[in-house]
Amino acid sequence: TSLFQAPVALFRFQIIFYEDRNFGGRSYECSSDCADLHSYFSRCNSMRVESGCWMVYERPNYMGYQYFLRRGEYPDYQRWMGYNDCIRSCRFIPHYQGSYRMRIYEREGFGGQMMEFMDDCPNVYDRFRYNDIHSCNVMEGYWLFYEQPNYRGRQYFMRPGEYRRFSDWGGMNPRIGSFRRITDFTRNIVFPFCRSSSTRTGTSGGATIRCNSIRVESGCWVLYERPNYMGYQYVLNRGEYPDYQRWMGFNDCIRSCRVFPHVTMGALHLFFSSGLPTQYSGSYRMRIYERSDFGGQMMEFTDDCESVHDRFRFRDIHSCNVMDGYWTFYEHPNYRGRQYFMRPGEYRKFSDWGASCATIGSFRRVMDF
Repeated sequence: TSLFQAPVALFRFQIIFYEDRNFGGRSYECSSDCADLHSYFSRCNSMRVESGCWMVYERPNYMGYQYFLRRGEYPDYQRWMGYNDCIRSCRFIPHYQGSYRMRIYEREGFGGQMMEFMDDCPNVYDRFRYNDIHSCNVMEGYWLFYEQPNYRGRQYFMRPGEYRRFSDWGGMNPRIGSFRRITDFTRNIVFPFCRSSSTRTGTSGGATIRCNSIRVESGCWVLYERPNYMGYQYVLNRGEYPDYQRWMGFNDCIRSCRVFPHVTMGALHLFFSSGLPTQYSGSYRMRIYERSDFGGQMMEFTDDCESVHDRFRFRDIHSCNVMDGYWTFYEHPNYRGRQYFMRPGEYRKFSDWGASCATIGSFRRVMDF
């Protein structure tokens, strides 16, 4: 009997839930599916996946928001793109090495136009010519549906089986923007090794093609989709990001980066090191305005704001004056969506901080997260 017990222990799959951020507070270890976690912890602010791939759910019985997790550390719920600190059930995704095949349908009950897929689809509309999927038949393999294109937004775990309507996979509506197979997503970084003493590291030249994983050894950084600190922005602090979804990226393109001057030494590994920033330990002060060029209603902030509309009574910020400290703007409330790094200075219009519109849902100070 002992000959068979050792391999079982060796390949035990495990996920650990923690009540507080940074793996603090009461914890619970789980090694199998669990339909109701409520009796083990009241809230979940961090997780550690020791092995395997998992889906965790906001509500009991595998309902509510769903989040796909694989091996790694998640020191706060933003790291798994969570909307809150509520996790009530979890499901282990079994290892799979077979083929993948799925059919999606225009209407409920497998009606209307049908299309069969065997590979990932970053944009459903481009391939299917419809924005909605009303029913689906997963014949082989395990898949993830995403609410938005390029594997963004709410996630839905799709096991082999028939889904006659979108509510069968837990959707509130039939909108699916992309989907992909659950496989080993590990990718290699293609950045060359280089060193720099500059606090602003630009592109690494023509050799850089894509970036699919990042390790931040120390410090806080802002990464940009385009050269010269343009395009989508992503704020990263110390930790591992094994794929671009972990830093809430829209794609695998990183072309410039900038370190926050709030630590003594910074080192960002896109499998290269860089950065010798200075210390920031001062106060934080910022004024936001209803209109461009500092016009209309003004409000001054010295602390974080998780909902701009609740505090400011406007959904848009058209100009801003950052007087002290470093801040991050977020497109949606509760620090979600696109990010914009705000250094001290005057921003007379929203395009000055790299935005394509004036909508800001929340913002917070850049400090030790």
